[in-house]
Amino acid sequence: MTLRVISHSLAEHLLVSLRDQTTAPCEFRRLARSLTAILITEATRQLEVKDVIVRTPLENTVGHILTEKVVLVPVLRAGLSMLDISLELIPGASVGYVGMERDEATAVAHSYYCKLPPLQGSRVLLLDPMLASGGSAAAAIDQLVTAGAGPISLLSVVAAPQGVERLTKAYPNLTIYAAALDRELNDRSFIMPGLGDFGDRLYGTV
Repeated sequence: MTLRVISHSLAEHLLVSLRDQTTAPCEFRRLARSLTAILITEATRQLEVKDVIVRTPLENTVGHILTEKVVLVPVLRAGLSMLDISLELIPGASVGYVGMERDEATAVAHSYYCKLPPLQGSRVLLLDPMLASGGSAAAAIDQLVTAGAGPISLLSVVAAPQGVERLTKAYPNLTIYAAALDRELNDRSFIMPGLGDFGDRLYGTV
């Protein structure tokens, strides 16, 4: 497994405001969208392309277009914040959904919904903003693998060492793209310093 923490000044700048407890939900959503654009750009850097001839207003030139199929799979509900901008950047992508819910007492995740398009022959980008213990991500990845997924990349805003270690052992071919690798999990399995509950901050719920 490969962990790639995005080294980008703009990503670091956006993350500060996402962490700030005073950031309102409307601004939090905008920031999450902007940071996702950077993560998607990094995660798709090596997608397969082919040469094409394109006519500019002045002459013909050679360009490159994507040939690799992409499936975007947000983990409900927080992953929805990453979907729209991902589709804007990859409009030809298919979309699946995995619903995961974490028991706040035990921190154990269980799936309550899964709807996926055909995954064979596609690169799957799993969208889950917070990689904490890795339980939700592991359960989602298991469903993707069972459905026939090939290469899988996980895109997270913030990751914790415990989640990275868990996924490293379970999925050696997985690539994780994150804007930050934080210090640790607390006794409630929240990422420290983190940015709180992503879904609650996204939608203004408690």
